[in-house]
Amino acid sequence: MASMDVHFWKEAIHDEIDSIMHNNTWVLADLPSGFRQKEGIDFFDTYAPVARISTIRLLLALAAIHNHVIHQMDVKTTFLNGDLDEEIYMKQPEGFVMPENEHKVCKLKKSLYGLKQAPKQWRQKFDDVVLSKGFALNQVDKCVYSKFDTSGKGVMICLYVDDMLIFGTGLEEVNKTKKFLSSSFEMKDLGEAEVILGIRIKQGNNGISISQSHYIEKILKKFNFENLSPVSTPIDPSLKLLPNK
Repeated sequence: MASMDVHFWKEAIHDEIDSIMHNNTWVLADLPSGFRQKEGIDFFDTYAPVARISTIRLLLALAAIHNHVIHQMDVKTTFLNGDLDEEIYMKQPEGFVMPENEHKVCKLKKSLYGLKQAPKQWRQKFDDVVLSKGFALNQVDKCVYSKFDTSGKGVMICLYVDDMLIFGTGLEEVNKTKKFLSSSFEMKDLGEAEVILGIRIKQGNNGISISQSHYIEKILKKFNFENLSPVSTPIDPSLKLLPNK
């Protein structure tokens, strides 16, 4: 709060608090007597919603072969969507303690950033919503969901935490899926897929090309190397490499 960027910090903090309150993440309550304080709850299986990179490459290849439509959506405040199975309390956030309720604590109704079970709860919530709409869960990569009718029309959803690719046999099927997802979660429609996990996707008449130029440019810019002259061999060509032991 003492920095030159205090205005931006306050804006970001208020945006986050607004999202939390809009989502009914907690209610104020008295801390039950004898309730033991813990750092968090461990789960052996975090069940993280992360699709394999090989799956994404395969789906892009299939989309190129069958001329599928590829769009992208982003879930806002992802980890605030999960429902909790446990009784968890936390202190009121510093700077946002409710007047005349200073002695109360927040009883969590939904998952929150920092909870060890947050990824698991978000994934479970997404599973429940999507599978209830007739989607099938892929048994090889359980971050892929598909739904096709008898005529072969349909979509596939590939989930990577809060980012998802939607592959459809047509734009109409993709838009139906977007509408359904937006009715269940607070979503951001990114239109045609362009970048996922640092991979740039270019769709054209001759198919789909993917490259990591976007990621490379980002890294070069981060370390102030974007204006250097490129060379064909980025290491000393006279260096003799030894076998990896």
